[in-house]
Amino acid sequence: MTAGRDISLERILQWLDDLDDLYGAAGLLVERVRRKAWNVARLLALLFVSACGVLAALREPPLGLAVAILLFVFLLYRVVTQPGFASRGRRAAA
Repeated sequence: MTAGRDISLERILQWLDDLDDLYGAAGLLVERVRRKAWNVARLLALLFVSACGVLAALREPPLGLAVAILLFVFLLYRVVTQPGFASRGRRAAA
């Protein structure tokens, strides 16, 4: 192999490495955009469900109260059954 050919192969390898880095950077950017889009979608869903809940509570107060109680019980259940809930309680008691 000649010295000139080694240099060109090295350049090709560096070019491929740069392409790989560019692909990885684009993947990180796409992941960031995807995460922000999911957060916006969650926020819109939360606002929509909240508005529907307020309208339902204004139209049928007993139904609104029943749904609020069910959501509160579900929230309490999730807080109590979360992994790490017991360790936080022990840390607070110590």
